Amino acid sequence: MPKMKTHSGAKKRFRITGKKKIMHEQPGMRHNFESKSSRRTRRLSSDQVLAKPERRRVRRLLAGRA
Repeated sequence: MPKMKTHSGAKKRFRITGKKKIMHEQPGMRHNFESKSSRRTRRLSSDQVLAKPERRRVRRLLAGRA
């Protein structure tokens, strides 16, 4: 049986912490900063832990890494 390959799109979007939590960047941090407040951009800049319903699907995509 060959090794599981990591999904290329998923490895660019998610990272796994030491305690096996899956982190992702928040949406809305790419452009249009003139219309967004500084408070909003600061809040969006931090990474978030992935929501529970999504974890199983993303873990399967990152099978080669975890």
